[in-house]
Amino acid sequence: MQYCSTRGGVRGWDFRDVLFSGFAPDGGMFMPESIPVLSPDTLRGWRGLSYTKLVVEVASLFIPTQLIPRQDLEVLVSEALSGFSVPEVVRVARLKDGLSVLELFHGDTLAFKDLAMTCTVRFLDYFLQKQNRRATVVVGTSGDTGGSAIQSAKGLRGLDVLVVYPRGRITPVQEKHMITCLEDNVHVFAADGSSDDIDQPLRRLFADQELVTSHGLMSLNSVNWSRVMVQLAHFIFAYLELSGVDQAQADGELPELEVVVPTGGAGNIAGGYIVKQMGLPLKLVAMVNSNDIVHRTVTTGDFSMAGNVTQTLAPAIDIQDPYNMERVFWLLLGKDGALVKNMMEEFQQSHRHSLPENHRKLLSQVLSSGTVSDEGILETMRSCWEENQYVLCPHTAVAVWHHYHCPHSSKINRCYIATASPAKFQAAVQRAGLTFDLPEAVLALDKLATRYQNLERSPNWCTDWERKMREKIQSVSSVRKNGGTYYS
Repeated sequence: MQYCSTRGGVRGWDFRDVLFSGFAPDGGMFMPESIPVLSPDTLRGWRGLSYTKLVVEVASLFIPTQLIPRQDLEVLVSEALSGFSVPEVVRVARLKDGLSVLELFHGDTLAFKDLAMTCTVRFLDYFLQKQNRRATVVVGTSGDTGGSAIQSAKGLRGLDVLVVYPRGRITPVQEKHMITCLEDNVHVFAADGSSDDIDQPLRRLFADQELVTSHGLMSLNSVNWSRVMVQLAHFIFAYLELSGVDQAQADGELPELEVVVPTGGAGNIAGGYIVKQMGLPLKLVAMVNSNDIVHRTVTTGDFSMAGNVTQTLAPAIDIQDPYNMERVFWLLLGKDGALVKNMMEEFQQSHRHSLPENHRKLLSQVLSSGTVSDEGILETMRSCWEENQYVLCPHTAVAVWHHYHCPHSSKINRCYIATASPAKFQAAVQRAGLTFDLPEAVLALDKLATRYQNLERSPNWCTDWERKMREKIQSVSSVRKNGGTYYS
């Protein structure tokens, strides 16, 4: 299994190369050169596997045994997923009227990012120890990714983690999962801007190949292929649990499953599309909040940023640059790197691109979409509680809105992806007129000390933020080379 860039400038990289990279050197995103196809017999053979074993099976398709032997892979994944609050790691809540919610939020930071992040960090640590080297992870976050990266990597000797989050645009629990971690290898910046603002200086840092090489710079956003790879497993798990494949005739067609995904950076929906390419008959629905670029792209071909990122009750998907759509476009357009390069460079320079109608039709055949207002989020949370005594987080409510507003055919089962626990979004729960008992681990966050550095808004804020992050990366590396402790 080898990897290439979606923009055509890089081919023949192996999993380890890609794992330690952010964007590809040509500005694109890494993808497998070929997508493995799962036979119906293979799928049926996986029907009964635990989630952890399913992750191993999926990862083994993309990680050659000469890089991570099967026995080592099993240990790494088992250790990564051992700290979740439910023994089965992920869980399906089967509610009234065919409402099935796949709960992916039982990790340390109560968000689905924990599933792929814990595994990816274990893979990183495995190679770092083998090669006796260090890496510096740089993460921009819209809320959940940063905390998950920190909790997964804290205390690891070979890894420093630098996280930047949009101050005032995430919930207190999301913020505390980051700023209360005082481990010596964790460095947190609070930026006076949106998550899309944060992406701009980060792209500049990763474009500096000397900086990347000399400090082992890498990303743990869903830019990193390993994150998307592990997320493939929860689509396959959902299919095996909810499609009815176990009742289908052995020689008959596989039944279809509709999977509805709350969408921001589009890493999850890109994972779903890859699984569809692997042979699973999935009907994918991307649901967005008022930041509706993905919805506009699917319905009208308008792949353009709005003037500003709108703050909503679902902050982790308050994103106007859904960067993983590049992976979707690459697959959709026959892996044409030159075509993807032209469209994405136009989008990055002008923040606008109009899909030709034939491309838009192709996209609408593999992905449908919808957009939900804050009032729609609250209405969905209330309806779900009244019918099921089940509290949704606002992001999951963006998906579940679809259940209440789109007629459901009895011929096809549905799955709604629950990306976070309502415990992280108390203000939204209260606005919906509901209550939710906070876990002890969340209550304890209020008593912890904090550490972070501000990135203030200025006339040259992008350059200033880049300089401050660059200085932090360089100073941390200097201390590590001398075997020292950074925070005394």
